[in-house]
Amino acid sequence: MTPDLIYESPDNGETVFARMIGTLERTKISETPKAHYLARWHVWKDILRVAEDNVTLNDLINRVEEVYALVKDPA
Repeated sequence: MTPDLIYESPDNGETVFARMIGTLERTKISETPKAHYLARWHVWKDILRVAEDNVTLNDLINRVEEVYALVKDPA
């Protein structure tokens, strides 16, 4: 017997979650490229905020920015 699922989308179909009836735990089952990009942007915003007080994370971000500069403008 297959479990009865409820499908929900908090953002008009950009991201779709499924959960079993009677539970609050949900699983992401699909996401548009736009929703994925926005989710990553929010993660990076949080990473930058945390890096203000974390030397190791701040150093790693600086290294990523150096690599980005080389790749973006290889001249």
